[in-house]
Parts: sequence; C-alpha cells; structure tokens
Amino acid sequence: MPGTSTTEPTLSSSPEETLALGARLGRRLRPGDVVALYGDLGAGKTHFVKGVCSACGIDERAVSSPTFTLVQEYAGRDFPVYHFDAYRIRQASEYFELGYEAYFFGDGICLVEWPERVESLLPADTIRVRIEHVDETTRRIVIP
Repeated sequence: MPGTSTTEPTLSSSPEETLALGARLGRRLRPGDVVALYGDLGAGKTHFVKGVCSACGIDERAVSSPTFTLVQEYAGRDFPVYHFDAYRIRQASEYFELGYEAYFFGDGICLVEWPERVESLLPADTIRVRIEHVDETTRRIVIP
C-alpha cells in the first residue's frame, strides 16, 4: 500500500468520525489488500467498514454486518469489496468452504471482522486495524 502510515491511535467520538477514518483508509486500499478489524462487540467495526466502502464508491447504507451470511460482496467503483464476519466461525477450516483464497488473493479488497478466528489464514501483509472502547461514545482506533 503506497504512502506512509502510522500506528498512533486516533480517538473517534462518534460513528461519523469512525466512518471518516474508514474512508481515509479506504482511499489507500488497492486490489489484493486484506484488512483485519479487531475489536469487541459494538466497537464500531461495521461503521469503519461502511467508511471504507464509501471511499470505494459503495453506498454506506447498503453495507451491513455479514454475521449470518459470513461474506457480503459489494461492487465498488474500481474493484469489488468483500466484507467477512468470522464471529460465528468455530474453526478456521470453515473458511475453506467459502473459498477464502479466491477472495484474499483475488481482484478486490477484503475486510474481515473477528479475524482472531481465522488468524492462521490471513496473508502476512494483512493490514491490522484495532478499535477499542474508551467509553460509551469514544473509540481508540489504530490504523497502521
């Protein structure tokens, strides 16, 4: 991914700020990039994904958590965006059934919520974003 990056945390005090941070990352992403989103339930991972998708030309209102479908596919302006949710995955081998390799090493970008459950399958150059609760409305977000 071109450009410099930092691992300094940024504070977000609203869903709109989280969307904006996602959009900032989204403008840097290129086909083949995999982004792992770490954070507790309700941390704002899906809001962040909506921001990334918005930067890729996808209406953020069309973006929802793929908890029950495991993957949502969106047609971006220049390339597809694949939004994964591994929350319900019991073991990484379940991702083989999805054909994850075609996604992770394909022509789009992949956004993975709950990546801890499929950590062994993530490419070495995965971009790891961490979102933590500071309080009810504030999040600490680290984007490499």
